[in-house]
Amino acid sequence: MSEYRDAFWWSNDGLRLHYRDYAGGGDDRPVLLCLPGLTRNARDFEPLADRLGGQWRLICPDLRGRAESAYAKDPMTYVPLTYLQDLERLLADLALTRFVVVGTSLGGIIAMLMAATRPDRLAGAILNDVGPLIEEAGLARIRGYVGSGSTHATWVHAARALSENNADVYPDYTLEDWLGMAKRLYRLNSSGRVVLDYDMRIAEPLRVPGGEAGVDLWPSMAGFRNVPTLILRGERSDLLSAATADRMVREIGATATLTTVPRVGHAPTLAEPQAVSAVDALLERVRANG
Repeated sequence: MSEYRDAFWWSNDGLRLHYRDYAGGGDDRPVLLCLPGLTRNARDFEPLADRLGGQWRLICPDLRGRAESAYAKDPMTYVPLTYLQDLERLLADLALTRFVVVGTSLGGIIAMLMAATRPDRLAGAILNDVGPLIEEAGLARIRGYVGSGSTHATWVHAARALSENNADVYPDYTLEDWLGMAKRLYRLNSSGRVVLDYDMRIAEPLRVPGGEAGVDLWPSMAGFRNVPTLILRGERSDLLSAATADRMVREIGATATLTTVPRVGHAPTLAEPQAVSAVDALLERVRANG
């Protein structure tokens, strides 16, 4: 596994938040800011970091309420605009004024908010299986499992539960693949049980209409028009439709490319061969832009 440094920063409301800092890169390579999905954390980008670490610097935060970041006192702060405020503090602390944002699902929503507010900072963008329009079927599925608080006796039990619940998302996964996902999603608690590694209360804003995003994100597409942008879509995705992905390309224009990852749902892990090729091509465009 690629080496990284654990580091922390403070939110505006006094939460101690964690990120992984994978060293690498040079003057021609901006930092990759890797933002995970709703129930995910910095570990979700281990496959990407294992491949790119040393060549690129990767900053992989745990959003509030996940993994090694503190849980919020008010669960209604588990919303994209607050995550954006948290990340603005991190960017200021690290003096990062130019970066490639890599956003999976919820992380992509935050990336769109960044494009809407400060597009000048974006050297590139990867929007992984998410767009301004989120399909209701996908939202219903997410609402059905977020905050369920399931626990397991062993890692194999956790892996098999993931397999049973996500067989349609990753139909070609082996037990080894499911174990790898379990290690990224779960942790051992003080009783030795394998538990999900997030605050169960992150589900509360999802019960509020519009809580998954809160704003119309279509205007944010304009912020990507001068930015090399990769839109990744899982062929089996129930969150990002093919029609929405096509419209995103049209709205952004010539700087956008779309890659569909076959036989994968929501969301690609960025380790699939098609995703690897698309990410490498995007990063080469970023380098060429200087």
